[in-house]
Amino acid sequence: MAIELPPLPYAEDALASKGLSAETIQYHYGKHHATYVNVLNGLIEGTEHADSSLEEIILAADAGPLFNNSAQVWNHTFYWNCLSPNGGGAPSGELGDKINSAFGSYDDFASQFTEAAKTTFGSGWAWLVEGDGGLEIQKTSNADLPLKHGVKALLTVDVWEHAYYIDYRNARPDYLANFLTNLVNWDFVAENLAS
Repeated sequence: MAIELPPLPYAEDALASKGLSAETIQYHYGKHHATYVNVLNGLIEGTEHADSSLEEIILAADAGPLFNNSAQVWNHTFYWNCLSPNGGGAPSGELGDKINSAFGSYDDFASQFTEAAKTTFGSGWAWLVEGDGGLEIQKTSNADLPLKHGVKALLTVDVWEHAYYIDYRNARPDYLANFLTNLVNWDFVAENLAS
């Protein structure tokens, strides 16, 4: 079965008033994400992975093109769901309580999450994950993702330059501040926590 490019959960221009332009989405989703899907389908065609799920491919893949492309398909699909035109601010309910318990306060979480994302050298991702010890922040390089490390992803921010360069140029900290203030889809994060 071919891996498909899932539809965005909102229109390409839905985040424009929240600091991510339609042009960024068109390039990031329509070019980068779509290319990972197309390359992955070429890599698995006629192989033992042809009928595997995306997660099965990721877990079976060694470092290299198969892992890079499958993981980037998963990472980007997850990232789009972490954004919402109605997002941003601090979470409430059980998620808010767990963040306060794990990090001391939402502001402390935001500071630590931002620092992880700012200090990821080169391309990569910052994550809020749930592991055996509860909630924690991780950062991964390139295509790496929590699934390969046995923890559950709850939230991610993409810090590859193509995620923000059209709108923010080299100002990654401004992109990150906007991500937390205006874009985070806490409903999606809460669903991940509950699943």
